Amino acid sequence: MVNPVLLIIIPLGLALLIPLFGFISVKILKYIPFLALFSNLIISLKLLPEVYREVIHVSIGGFIPPFGINLVAGPLGIMFTTLIALVGFLVSVYATGYIKEGSEEKYHILYLLLLTGATGVVLTGDIFNLFVFYEILCISSYSLVAYFGDKAGIESAVKYLIQGALGSSFILIGIGFLYGLFGTLNMADIAANISSAGTLPVFIPLVFLITGFGVEAAIFPLNSWLPDAHSSAPSSISAILSGLAIEIGLYAIVRIVFTVYDASGMFSFFLLLGVITLVIGELCAFSQENIKRMLAFSSIGQIGLITFAIFIGSAEGITGGLFQLVGHSFGKALLFLTAGYMIYETGSTNISSFEGMGKKLPYTSLAFTVGAFSLIGLPPFMGFPGKFLIVKAALTEQDIIINMLIAIILIASIIEAAYFFKVVQVIYFKGESGSMSRKRKTAPLSVLIPVFIFAGLIIFTGIYPKLLAEVLEQPALELLHRVDYIKSVIP
Repeated sequence: MVNPVLLIIIPLGLALLIPLFGFISVKILKYIPFLALFSNLIISLKLLPEVYREVIHVSIGGFIPPFGINLVAGPLGIMFTTLIALVGFLVSVYATGYIKEGSEEKYHILYLLLLTGATGVVLTGDIFNLFVFYEILCISSYSLVAYFGDKAGIESAVKYLIQGALGSSFILIGIGFLYGLFGTLNMADIAANISSAGTLPVFIPLVFLITGFGVEAAIFPLNSWLPDAHSSAPSSISAILSGLAIEIGLYAIVRIVFTVYDASGMFSFFLLLGVITLVIGELCAFSQENIKRMLAFSSIGQIGLITFAIFIGSAEGITGGLFQLVGHSFGKALLFLTAGYMIYETGSTNISSFEGMGKKLPYTSLAFTVGAFSLIGLPPFMGFPGKFLIVKAALTEQDIIINMLIAIILIASIIEAAYFFKVVQVIYFKGESGSMSRKRKTAPLSVLIPVFIFAGLIIFTGIYPKLLAEVLEQPALELLHRVDYIKSVIP
């Protein structure tokens, strides 16, 4: 059996060794993330069928839970590590040709640290180490947003840092409250004893934790940092921030609410919050002329939809939410990568500068269109079954409030379709861009390989959604069956 701790050790170890590899050859540095994440992808795929049979636990230092640090590799955690490794691997392929400015060594170190932090968050069974890995993810993100060193990037990174630091402080305060109440940091141990404490003493740390993790998850009204950060970062990092980082923040909220607290009484609050986040994100995206800001606001809308789906609180709702989460990761990574190359060719982030791209960069434009149509929810793309599962799960509840919220979601989807169709219209049905020659171009393989793999996954999963839906059923049940989680960690 493969040890899940390798999923953390490999990218972390290679990140720390990058300066030594630099003494051998600077040219090999860009392939280190490629190697680390490909290894993680293989390990995750090997672990996936094993954790579906039995949850794997790793006790660091030989201490038996609730003492010491432990990793819990269950269906939900390994599903996320597979997604992190796959998206991270494909984006690292893109970066081999895209990252040419600045210190490549620092970029690749921070990139691996970011994904190490994300992997640690979804595997740890210890709430303090959840915070530690989360901090590794956030600090790496702040630095990468400012990677180009321009005024916009530095300003965006500082805004992100200030809000992220406040969020981290709230998380630490919440953890301190829980430790003071229960004398343990093990999430399963806290979950087993949380019903024995009073309502108010456990509610206060929950508010701190949700607020803190809500910053990274970009849930309204904690998302003001996101549009600037995602639009100023290198496109490869924008793909990771939108495609993975905000989902990791949402994972932390979901793990705490479902597993540690079993706070089903708060589901209605999260349903409403999800819809508000969705509507605000889509309305703001509709008014943008900057392609990266439009995609960033779109991510806020998508995270709102995923939040709504998961907090329906049924197996069908969670499965639909996780399906949409995976679809968003693929689609948003694809959109940022293709838009990034178009920006590279035109020298502009304005949507109007993409006129005639359908003829000049036909393959890149086609891949962008696939990602856009998927997020809109058109068949036969991956977004259609994702949204269908969410609507079906909501209607199954036969709750008038949820049905009203679904109507609002459908209206928001129309707004989403309007701004994406506007971009596709500019790409295919408007004149030539003056900033480029009229000669048709083919993007380099470092761009075409990852974007066509993403596009292929989106189309394949859209045609055969049952394959992914069946894979996601076990992670959904893991969230619902918190008692099984507790017993698996502390017999």
